[in-house]
Amino acid sequence: MTLALLTGSAASAQIHKMERSDSAQSSRNINLNPVVVTGSGHHQRLKSTTTPVHVLSSQEMREQGITTLDGALTRMMPQVSLSPNSMGTFLRLNGLGNKYILILINGQKLTGDISSNVDLNRINMSRVKRIEVLDGAASSLYGSDAIAGVINIITDQPTSQLVSVTSDTHVSGHGILTEAVTLDVYKNGFGSYTSYTHDRADSYRTTDLEYDKGSDTETHQTIAPLFTGYRSNIVGQKFTYAPNEHLALNAGLNYSYKITDRPNTNPDITGGTDYEMRYKGLRWNVGGIYKFSNLNSLQADFTADHFRYGKLYDVETKNNAIGDYVQSKKQRSMEAQVKAILGLMKGATTIFGADWRKDFLTATSGNIDQSAYSVAAYGQHEMRIVRDFTASVGLRLTYHKTFDWHLTPKVSLMYAPGNFRLRATYSAGFRAPGLDELYYHYYSVNRGKPQIIFGNEALSPEKSNYFSVGAEYRNNVIAASVTGYINRVNDMVVRRNINVDEATLGMLQNEFPEMTADEASKLERYSLYQNSDKGDVKGVQVNVSANVTRDINLSANYVYTYARTCTDDVWTVMERSIRNAATFAANYHHTWNWYTLNVNLNGRFQSKTYYPDYEDAPGYGIWNLNTTHTFDGVKHFLFEASLGVDNIFDKVDRRIDSSKRKYALYSPGRMITAGLRIRFK
Repeated sequence: MTLALLTGSAASAQIHKMERSDSAQSSRNINLNPVVVTGSGHHQRLKSTTTPVHVLSSQEMREQGITTLDGALTRMMPQVSLSPNSMGTFLRLNGLGNKYILILINGQKLTGDISSNVDLNRINMSRVKRIEVLDGAASSLYGSDAIAGVINIITDQPTSQLVSVTSDTHVSGHGILTEAVTLDVYKNGFGSYTSYTHDRADSYRTTDLEYDKGSDTETHQTIAPLFTGYRSNIVGQKFTYAPNEHLALNAGLNYSYKITDRPNTNPDITGGTDYEMRYKGLRWNVGGIYKFSNLNSLQADFTADHFRYGKLYDVETKNNAIGDYVQSKKQRSMEAQVKAILGLMKGATTIFGADWRKDFLTATSGNIDQSAYSVAAYGQHEMRIVRDFTASVGLRLTYHKTFDWHLTPKVSLMYAPGNFRLRATYSAGFRAPGLDELYYHYYSVNRGKPQIIFGNEALSPEKSNYFSVGAEYRNNVIAASVTGYINRVNDMVVRRNINVDEATLGMLQNEFPEMTADEASKLERYSLYQNSDKGDVKGVQVNVSANVTRDINLSANYVYTYARTCTDDVWTVMERSIRNAATFAANYHHTWNWYTLNVNLNGRFQSKTYYPDYEDAPGYGIWNLNTTHTFDGVKHFLFEASLGVDNIFDKVDRRIDSSKRKYALYSPGRMITAGLRIRFK
């Protein structure tokens, strides 16, 4: 695992503390040893954990002018890539895609996807304190889905002020606007935390042309967006109550609404749509923790998450009027967790836990109304064996309604002489196939062409084995780390295309009597989920950062990822994988009396994105500049203005769109960004 690094780069760590000297000089101190929870399951300093995580702080994100989760991940973590589309965001971490990445909010799983794409707009960035990212399999602590890694969003709940109100506005080109307002009240152990966020962006293209179907030379105009615009709103409310130093209770609710903003169907030009995609999410939780002592605690949480999406028509069609809503998919989950964190021995921490989870899926288009549950028990023991040598051993036993029992172990070792850290980790992962992969019975017609997908109740869980070794050195001036890893996945669930012959066509017509004779004549293949593939991902991560002076910090991060998949004994490069990627950041920070200036220059560079069945997307490099100006001279108020330039050198992928072409760079070009944050304290 890699060391969390400095300012605004992937795997960078945070917590910036402002210190004023008598001469009014100020330095920006970087805490390379923040408190983290994701790697070990309990709070501890980063240097002490045998499986450290990458930490991205809210301060770093503000310094870079970042207001979205996808912006934070791509600008600050080179091992992450994103592909936005009208159905959400396709997320990839260390070569593996969405379904292998577990996204948590305060340790509880986020439910909901749109055709395997994640709706990252459900996450309220105004409440994010830090983002912790753990590479590799983590099923011993977190169960199913944690094969590629874990992204854990930790939210903030201040306890130091009676009343605090914050307004944070950020604008940019192409209609990009984020407005967040928070109200925090805390007194006598009771806290109330209210937030509202509005986020919007317009659709855009980087070229007005696309190739005619079946042609590589003839083109026509289109209005189909490369990036799909949207409008979203998030309302959040959380209550906390701590009557004494031992007990802390919490309850929260989060509601999200998002609708796309695509060009309407136009008879004179292609690319328009009859409807917008509408998404709604409702998530609530209750929980508490009781501390018997500083080393012993018991915590319990219950979370319910509801997510649904469908088509809201804004063009009248043969079957639908303007304003009609047709639901496509509804997902629900309930999860209960109990965990004991115990200091049973000197220099050791033991965790025992159990959880229960039930998932529901109703998909009109896929003819599904199914549910599945799982129960699990796990334990982990971490202790110092001898001086400078620490070991952690964990084991999880999971029972799944469909797939019976599974054991997932983990072993981590750390040798830490002086300023060095040498780490080695083995962890197993598993992923239970989704309800759609098990039960889909899907038929639709897209632009006159029928599409059929079958689930497969005979699927087996996907399993992985993850190995990593790493070395790290750090002192007050420089931090450097290198990590190598191998992640091998067996029984990968893929959607296999099967050619249609006369015999299968008759079977398909019986399965889907709504299919017309004309549609049947155009049907060339159908899809079936199968355990047919295996994956092999090898990689190296290198991270270097330095406090050049009291005010200047530099960091650079590079990842090499070689991701392959095997089908019928034939190995190919994994789709959407990127061989080389890097991020760089330079930060200047200084305070003069009541004014603080922060200047952040950051860049992301990556080689081509592989698409075995399509044209590879070319690599790119983008530089961004953001300045923040903080004024703290007015009693009870803090003002923070920001001004910057995204994509300084106007890098744009202007290739003409075609059915065989994919994109990696979605930027519309150079954009001026501006923001204003006002806080009453």
